[in-house]
Amino acid sequence: MRLILITLVTLIIATIVGLGATWMTATRGVNVGTIKIGAWTARPRTGTSSIDPYSRASVARSGELPVGTGDGVLFTANRDDAGRALDGRCDVVVKGVTPAARFWTMTIYDTKGQLVANSLQRYGFTSQEIVRGSDGSFEVRITSRARAGNWLPTGGLDRYMLVLRLYDTPVGVGTRTQKDAPMPSVSTVSCP
Repeated sequence: MRLILITLVTLIIATIVGLGATWMTATRGVNVGTIKIGAWTARPRTGTSSIDPYSRASVARSGELPVGTGDGVLFTANRDDAGRALDGRCDVVVKGVTPAARFWTMTIYDTKGQLVANSLQRYGFTSQEIVRGSDGSFEVRITSRARAGNWLPTGGLDRYMLVLRLYDTPVGVGTRTQKDAPMPSVSTVSCP
């Protein structure tokens, strides 16, 4: 009788731990095959047939359509380079250059993956429309108050994330460092 009770308790604990771990990886993701450069994170295998089961569950749960490896790669940032969460009430500056790509987009999303609502209906920039310096670098100000130049409005949102999609780029699974892929810096310059 005691053996049956111990076996039953063990099975219940194993089930709870297994389901909990599955739920955590499906909702928060997992770092299998992840590229991390500065504030930016990418999972280049997500759009391939060699996707790991945890990322597959995360994609199925979110309903997102991943960028295929042959098409490009998607980088996200929900923190600045210092590790501070991106806050729509603060002034955040994204500046520098992007890795080589035929075309890229930078878009601002809320934490639920929806475009940030704003009266200008400006949600991001493309590589063709962004204003650049003479050296090819750019600077984007992300804040709730209007700014000159490349400005993305946050509407005072508490938290948001940036998504940088690089199309037709050599950046991929083998990329590991800022030297391999020069990513723009993300810094919070002021906060009320």
